Amino acid sequence: MRLSYGWVIIAAGMAMSCVGMGSMMSLGVFLQPIAQDTGWSRTAVSMGALLNFLGMGVGSFVWGALSDRFGAKVIVMAGGTMLGLGLAFASQTESVLAFQIIYGGSVGLAVGSLYVPMTALAVRWFDRNRSLAVALVSVGMGMGTTIMAPLAGWLVRQGDWRTAMLTMAAIAWAVILPTALLLREPAISTGGISAAQADEPADISLAQALVSPQCLAISLAFFACCAAHSGPIFHMVSYIADCGVPELAAASVFGMAGLGGLAGRIVFGMVADRIGARPTLIAGLTLQGSAILLWLGVGELGGFYAVALVFGFAYGGVMPLYAILVRESFPGRIMGGVFGVVVMVSFFGMAIGPWLGGFVFDRFGGYAWLYLVSSGLGLLAAVIACAVRPNGGRLVPQMA
Repeated sequence: MRLSYGWVIIAAGMAMSCVGMGSMMSLGVFLQPIAQDTGWSRTAVSMGALLNFLGMGVGSFVWGALSDRFGAKVIVMAGGTMLGLGLAFASQTESVLAFQIIYGGSVGLAVGSLYVPMTALAVRWFDRNRSLAVALVSVGMGMGTTIMAPLAGWLVRQGDWRTAMLTMAAIAWAVILPTALLLREPAISTGGISAAQADEPADISLAQALVSPQCLAISLAFFACCAAHSGPIFHMVSYIADCGVPELAAASVFGMAGLGGLAGRIVFGMVADRIGARPTLIAGLTLQGSAILLWLGVGELGGFYAVALVFGFAYGGVMPLYAILVRESFPGRIMGGVFGVVVMVSFFGMAIGPWLGGFVFDRFGGYAWLYLVSSGLGLLAAVIACAVRPNGGRLVPQMA
């Protein structure tokens, strides 16, 4: 019973990640309407996503380190407020530069306050089935594309992209701010977690952890992984629509990828609890790199649904595993800071894909080179993951 409230933390993390990441990733749905309404190029709009991911990357480290000191509740409240403001102001911009700065900067920075602090908080609540617990928090990210992207598409069809984005701001406030009030830290005096954390070495600082080879290997693998899938995810709706599929159906394929990602997070989390995070990650990254190429071999709606499920299953499944590798290698008391840096590096990779896809389309009139390069990066991530050695240097004792 003493850990039962941890499941409330998991549910809260899922809900907030769903709305936060879903709102940000819905820019892929807004891409065509924004370009058609304003005359801005896809490269220009995609630059907003590049800045989005850079902002989320920096925010992940800053918010994560602050959550180690002040707790997740304060951080999530601040980030949720910023997210709503960013979406609201971005919906009213009249210049592409203002849109890029407001949407790319504030929205990305705000979403960074959700995933890392909530993952670190979940880790502190669970010592058994930890991979599954972290995976469930990450499920919210998959739910974001499954729920929020189709919702964004429906809102656009009811009016215009500006009204739709403003509505997304209201939804963000309505969900994140009340849910953040449920957050709390595990009691110091209760067994399990505190006892395990008490056995950890006290002489490993955040600075020492960040310059370790283990942190570098995890960060580089995460970077290549995200650089591989971010472009195909962001340009998915536009690519499918360009293949002749109606816009509503194309948006539903985006949602199908999110559904696959949801299943992947749960399955990969359960498998990782049995065989370990590292072999599960390597297998998932190999599947992801291979699945990216499948987009070039289909041209009808049924094929797109099938590829989206496989692709989503792979990229969604690997995402929570990096947090487990960090926790297996470093003390829990610096989890927010270390994982924040790892996520920051990964979102530098996320920033590359959307811009690359826009550049490739504007330069070559199609997306083929995007998928070829992305597949190569995905397989490179699998190779780098082979160098990750959880507990290889015994930085922390093995958890019971």
